[in-house]
Amino acid sequence: MTVTSTFQQEIDDFIAMQVGRMPGPLLDDLTSPIAMLVESRAAEKALQEGDKVADFALPDAHGNLVTLSELLEQGPVVITFYRGIWCNFCNLELRAYQRLLPEFIDAGASLIAISPQTQDHCLSLTERQELGFPVLSDLGNTVAAQFNLVFTIGEPARSAHMKVRKDLPRFNNDDSWQIPIPATYLIDQSGTVRLSYVDPNFMQRLDPLVILERLKAL
Repeated sequence: MTVTSTFQQEIDDFIAMQVGRMPGPLLDDLTSPIAMLVESRAAEKALQEGDKVADFALPDAHGNLVTLSELLEQGPVVITFYRGIWCNFCNLELRAYQRLLPEFIDAGASLIAISPQTQDHCLSLTERQELGFPVLSDLGNTVAAQFNLVFTIGEPARSAHMKVRKDLPRFNNDDSWQIPIPATYLIDQSGTVRLSYVDPNFMQRLDPLVILERLKAL
């Protein structure tokens, strides 16, 4: 089965229709962490291709523990780190993964999504998006920290998030305002990163079709 991706068009359309209508100063505040992450070269400090991934276990939306090493016994694993149910770009990305889920399964891979939000919000996301893959709760960003993806949102971005009803302390049950840089990893059965995509600009995401093609080439 061949699936034609509409993912990038969906991203572009959302930016044009929604982000384009947002008041300039508010948008500037919401996106201010991007420049900070670029300047600090945060993406270069995250796990890269060729690095080994430490084992981890996290609860899914239903409270079941999902362990990386057990998934790797079955085949390669695709991991997407997303910001939370409140992030529209993350929701577009997860829907794109869901559309391609049969092809990932046919290729012998497991797919998991990780965010610092609570289990209840993971469940809401799973049900709302009708996702057929595990959505894991990484409270305190423990696993995201192993991948060197965690950063702290400061002012004025915090106030801007609150203005648009993105109350991260409520979503994450944590007042640290720490979230992961959105990232995608393909891990082979030896636990080695075979694809790493980390972009400080949360409005840019890797098309899942690219990951699928890399997966098929393993």
